[in-house]
Amino acid sequence: MRIKNKTPVKQVQAAQSVSNAETVSPAVKESAPKKQRVTFSVRTEAGSEVFLAGDFNNWDPRALSMSDKKEAGVFTVTLSLPAGDHEYKFVIDGTWCVDPECADWVQNDHGTLNSIKRVG
Repeated sequence: MRIKNKTPVKQVQAAQSVSNAETVSPAVKESAPKKQRVTFSVRTEAGSEVFLAGDFNNWDPRALSMSDKKEAGVFTVTLSLPAGDHEYKFVIDGTWCVDPECADWVQNDHGTLNSIKRVG
């Protein structure tokens, strides 16, 4: 079966007054990298003053206080970090220390070691 058009089909044109914002495809919204909750933990003497410093807080030795909730000498702090490798150290009573439980270390610009936390 064949259909014949006796009248020409009119093409519909968009209105001239449509703004540029409506004619441009919507921009793809870039989502922020997904972060994961990561817990850092270190065992030291109960009553110590313990902080976490790393590339995620510009190596500020007093920015992230760690707490010993059970007062048993186990200090912890939980952060949300993006995927990747993050260098860090503990600052225990003013002394910078690598994580004794972490097997991944890298030498830093000071000739000492930084621990590595792999996220992702």
